[in-house]
Amino acid sequence: MTMGTTEGGRGMSGRQPFVVLGVSAGIAAYKAVEVCRRLVDAGVYVAPVLTERATRFVGRATFDALASEPVQASLWDEPSPIPHTRLGQRADLVLVVPATVDLLGRYAAGLADDLLTTTLVATAAPVVVCPAMHTEMWEHPAVQHNLEVLRSRGVTVVPPEEGRLAGGDSGSGRLADPEVIVATVLDLLAAEPVGQADLAGVRVVVSAGGTREPIDPVRFITNRSSGKQGHALADAARRRGAEVILVTTTDRPVSGGVVVERVETAAEMEAAVLDRARHADVVIMAAAVADFRPKVATDTKLHKVDGIPDLVLEATADILAELGRSRRDGQVLVGFAAETDQVGERAAAKLAAKGVDLMVANDVSAPGVGFDHDTNEVTIFGADGSVAPVALSSKAAVADAVLDRVSALLPPR
Repeated sequence: MTMGTTEGGRGMSGRQPFVVLGVSAGIAAYKAVEVCRRLVDAGVYVAPVLTERATRFVGRATFDALASEPVQASLWDEPSPIPHTRLGQRADLVLVVPATVDLLGRYAAGLADDLLTTTLVATAAPVVVCPAMHTEMWEHPAVQHNLEVLRSRGVTVVPPEEGRLAGGDSGSGRLADPEVIVATVLDLLAAEPVGQADLAGVRVVVSAGGTREPIDPVRFITNRSSGKQGHALADAARRRGAEVILVTTTDRPVSGGVVVERVETAAEMEAAVLDRARHADVVIMAAAVADFRPKVATDTKLHKVDGIPDLVLEATADILAELGRSRRDGQVLVGFAAETDQVGERAAAKLAAKGVDLMVANDVSAPGVGFDHDTNEVTIFGADGSVAPVALSSKAAVADAVLDRVSALLPPR
């Protein structure tokens, strides 16, 4: 990432990234000082925004000395008549450290009554929130619901750690280590579409993860998919300027700007993907959808003392084939084939049978390939007869290789 001095502005390359550092009123606010210092040392322009109550935990003078500009803490006392709009439009990223229960609740509800929350609502930049609170608060259903809402809007959540908390006890809720927070921010800044933007304005739907088909209320049929490749595709498409919707069965983090729809079963995946695909330019089915499900799932738990159940399976819908039958003119369709033998033959057969443009095949029995690995090795088969092998590399690199082929197939814009 090229650093320099600037007044900021999204979408400009070769200049210093502009980050709004929001600090809300929690005891972990003192750690935001270290986050600020590390970001500045990394070449980031940091504009600190403290809530009024945050100043009871950490002084303005500390941030004034370490940040790139003085602290702003009020909607009414700043030189700009609309400071939240100025900050929101300039920001390449908005970071909140710590994010308290109150802050998360107000942001999820779209409430904006101070400089920090109005800036959050007024920005189109990626947002990262770093929750910190006592264990009982972290585990409260309302807090988890609010986090789920924010994730679905593309907000990146850096979850808290286990450790010693204020008051002397230990548990979940301790603010993530400043090094982890800064690494997350720098990764997102590096991924912003300020360089290659060949998918700018393209509407992309990606599916990810393995579906779960219930047997009873506590058991289900699933597979080994972690969702890492699908999430990498969504992140890469967003980085290249696309408008991305990710339909996923996992709770893995996503880049800012990716819209997330979470599902569990094949039927839910089918409904969500087919609905989203109606308006998409590109659909990438990276999810590992179960081929079979129990014909009947019981309402109560099955018990061993009652004997072995007669488990009757039925086929799930073939989502990729349905997409192939119903796709719009000019829409690019990509499928994935996870195989353990006859990889090329099976992938070529699926390519023809399902009416897709590209079939990405891998041998998931090979070391470091496929399910739950951070690496992958694939071959991209094209409907035009092309065969493009991608050597063992990161799933992010594989995602870009796939998107290079997708970009070439899109009609001129």
